[in-house]
Amino acid sequence: VQLQASGGGWVQAGGSLKLSCAASGRTWSSGTMTWFRQALGKEREFVAAIRWSGAAPSYADSVKGRFTISRDSATNTMYLQMNSLKPDDTAVYYCAAEPRRLILSQVRLPGSYDSWGQGTLVTVSS
Repeated sequence: VQLQASGGGWVQAGGSLKLSCAASGRTWSSGTMTWFRQALGKEREFVAAIRWSGAAPSYADSVKGRFTISRDSATNTMYLQMNSLKPDDTAVYYCAAEPRRLILSQVRLPGSYDSWGQGTLVTVSS
């Protein structure tokens, strides 16, 4: 599967952005889609995940209550609605996908995923 992330940009603290990740090519009937982010000089970290069916969303504690992950099965697109953005949210955001249904401990590990989008930069100014 090929993944194309978009929607990043510049926003002031407290603002909102919505990221998209379009999947194309050979897609699956099950599996996991996930957002990660990587700030300058830091390791890539888990943000949010959702099953291919659109069920069982999960979030990092740092974004819980502010970000919402969703998936449109008709268009094979995953979204990340980001509200109440903070300067600490500044990072390159990557989408990833894996055909296996991952257990919770695997979902949050970048090494669990074979398919990655190219990343989209989100900059939040104070």
